[in-house]
Amino acid sequence: MDFSTCDICDRFKSDASGALRVLPGGRYLSYGGRERFAGPIRTVRCLDDNSAVKAAVESPGEGRVLVVDGGASMQRALLGGNLAAAAARNGWAGLLIHGCVRDRAELRAADVGILALGHVPLPTDRQGQGSVDVPLQLHGLLLRPGEWLYADEDGCLILPQRLD
Repeated sequence: MDFSTCDICDRFKSDASGALRVLPGGRYLSYGGRERFAGPIRTVRCLDDNSAVKAAVESPGEGRVLVVDGGASMQRALLGGNLAAAAARNGWAGLLIHGCVRDRAELRAADVGILALGHVPLPTDRQGQGSVDVPLQLHGLLLRPGEWLYADEDGCLILPQRLD
């Protein structure tokens, strides 16, 4: 998929409808093997328990982007090398983690986009908790399952549907 988040912003700069939502710059770091990725959103909400993340990335991704609201916790990593490899193997375009990741070298080797707030070596305890396919509020922005996420070196955007 060939796009530029800057070009998309230029296209929508005068649109007052609120269709375009831009995640704050400088908050997310790129950890994956792809810098540029886009796809329809699937959501997970979890706190220091990546059970739902594991289940999602081990299922067919079909070019989607998994958005994980980890409550901005910097205590435990919600994604590591094994799960990143599973996401790549199962056809996920990318992951946006509102929390931490681990296994940075393995993440870079995975053919999937990965954005996260930071990294920490401590894994989660899997307790089977988490909600899937629910609307999320990140940085005051509403993200719904099925909307489209576009990410590249310049930023991360949300739109109601795929751009033509």
